[in-house]
Amino acid sequence: MDASARPYRSVLYIPASKDRALEKARSLPVDAIIFDLEDAVAADEKANGRALLCDRLTDGGYGPRAQIVRINGMDTEWGGDDLDQLAAIGPQAILLPKVNAAADVEAVAARLDKIPAASGTRIWAMMETPEGVLNAARIARAPRMAGFVMGTNDLAKELGSRGRAALVTSLQMCLLAARTAGIVCVDGVYNAFKDDAGLQAECNEGREFGFDGKTLIHPAQIAIANTVFGPSAEDIDLARRQIAAFEEAIADGQAVAVVDGKIVENLHVDTARATLARARAIAELEAA
Repeated sequence: MDASARPYRSVLYIPASKDRALEKARSLPVDAIIFDLEDAVAADEKANGRALLCDRLTDGGYGPRAQIVRINGMDTEWGGDDLDQLAAIGPQAILLPKVNAAADVEAVAARLDKIPAASGTRIWAMMETPEGVLNAARIARAPRMAGFVMGTNDLAKELGSRGRAALVTSLQMCLLAARTAGIVCVDGVYNAFKDDAGLQAECNEGREFGFDGKTLIHPAQIAIANTVFGPSAEDIDLARRQIAAFEEAIADGQAVAVVDGKIVENLHVDTARATLARARAIAELEAA
């Protein structure tokens, strides 16, 4: 699968210290897994969780699912060991919590550069502080950067805000930075994992904003995220018809086409082709 087209519709947090959860994750229909050594692991279980995760990632079995490891902050007593031991396995990505500036990423990238097994390991950043949001454009262009994860719970706490509306500016600033740098950007979690209607509404909003997918806290949330952030049958049909109509118009010497009463120009065709590429990537992932 082309890494640039890889879907991130559903990105599920899995506690690194829970062996049963690590095993179950091997069979879940999720696009990506965040193996969490930070918030999901108690202080007295950090070392055990790290050792268990190293064993499970070495064993493999997670198939085509993107594998991202959220380590503890490098300013904690666990962060350095997390990074060195996990990087020695060569995970696809390391997720850094509470990134405030590009220098935070640069320091970790320099450390990864010294670990041969981590030559292909990318870095993702939790965007969950006001300072990080204000520095998003520079963070997005830091070495090895491949994705943003919106940490909406921590961000709301830092802002002293209530409700999703208060986060819109921060969400959009990080999206702008991610799109400018050409990296992935996934929306924050929806905490009420038994509230399907609420999750559906927030996924719909995130999709409208332009996020690539949704971070999830429970497997029950996967199906909704996969549906909302993947192209529908109607989207695919429209994309095909737009491309066909535009190509016919060009062959006839016209610069635009009309589909369903709407103008179709180059930019719409680019979007249509991206939709079909995304559909193919999802089909490949699900087939694998």
